[in-house]
Amino acid sequence: MTIAIIVEGKNDRSRLRRLLKEEVLLFCTYGSLNTEKLEDLKKKAGSCEVYLFTDNDSSGKKIRGILRDTFPDAEQIYTRRGYAGVEGTPDEYLIQQLEKAGLEEYIIYPPQEPALDFPSAKL
Repeated sequence: MTIAIIVEGKNDRSRLRRLLKEEVLLFCTYGSLNTEKLEDLKKKAGSCEVYLFTDNDSSGKKIRGILRDTFPDAEQIYTRRGYAGVEGTPDEYLIQQLEKAGLEEYIIYPPQEPALDFPSAKL
């Protein structure tokens, strides 16, 4: 099954691209939607399973509402209020939201930092 995530802008797309495998399609609304853009998004998404990942601000909520009408079966993914949109959300939180949406198999997890092993101090 092919996955498509619709975001607002190219910075959101590039932020998620670092965390997701290439097989996940990422499409942008570029901040505004009209009938032509919506038809183009529908055509691009085709039979993909669609996820909506927009900012938690007034314009993001407006775009989400329009997209929800166009893609009624789409899964909703949210950023936390207070983050500067998807592009300003920490990777850990983005990963958490992608996991919550069931997309674990598509996530590129950052390498774990090795724990520093300090020798115990002898007193």
